[in-house]
Amino acid sequence: MTEDYRDHGARRVGQVKEVTSLANPIVKDIKALSQKKMRDETRTFMAEGLKLVIDALELGWTIRTLIYSKAAKGKPLVEKIAARTVASGGLVLEVSEKVMASITRRDNPQMVAGVFDQRWMPLRDVKLSMGQTWIALDRVRDPGNLGTIIRTADAAGASGVMLLGDCTDPFSMETVRATMGSMFALPLVKATVTEFLAWKASSGAQVVATHLAGAIDYRTVDYRRKPVVLMMGNEQSGLPEELARQADVLARIPQAGRADSLNLAIATGVMLFEARRDQLKLDEST
Repeated sequence: MTEDYRDHGARRVGQVKEVTSLANPIVKDIKALSQKKMRDETRTFMAEGLKLVIDALELGWTIRTLIYSKAAKGKPLVEKIAARTVASGGLVLEVSEKVMASITRRDNPQMVAGVFDQRWMPLRDVKLSMGQTWIALDRVRDPGNLGTIIRTADAAGASGVMLLGDCTDPFSMETVRATMGSMFALPLVKATVTEFLAWKASSGAQVVATHLAGAIDYRTVDYRRKPVVLMMGNEQSGLPEELARQADVLARIPQAGRADSLNLAIATGVMLFEARRDQLKLDEST
């Protein structure tokens, strides 16, 4: 990196910097967040859209840089989050449409984006209580699947998502987009399979896994007797035997028709809403 942009905010507190050049070193550093290596090194990531940025700030995420296009200048909500960014020691960039398109890698970019600190919850801090449902994903590889699962978990009132083994990065631009802001509302945990199995042994969880060898209809499982961890396998190969053997229940979703499997995000959603059936009620006021 030409310069660590995380330090820019400390030097320019109280200022809004106008940027029109793609060669600007801060712009280059932000664009580099499209690479996992850079996200890992800086422990930051980018989220696009005014709603996502507002959601993140309201939920206490630390913003390092706020970027908005000239078209957004003067809008009350944008001015408000710009002031919050400056007050917290972050950097505010007012950029040209060309720069915003380059940063977001879109021809018709959102008018606002933010660079935030990553946030992970340590597995040891996950303490389960009755009525909770967590999702554990083994080697999920597709960013869209992961983002959709996080969004669905949020909608169903799940307590968090665990990423086991070599999973795709939840802080990639594709995944963040697919979560539609839900990633800011749910704890994310990453762990090895060994760490997860050691945690499971003393967690008090009922681990329910989907597996082709499952003999139990997922609708007949008693999800109420213990906190639940829904364990879902890799898109291509499903759950490895090491994990399948450790599940308390191996369940299957009945299917008809010619399709031999469900998309991972769809299967997780089906399982999740069944596990949460007793927890979810329609709001009678709507």
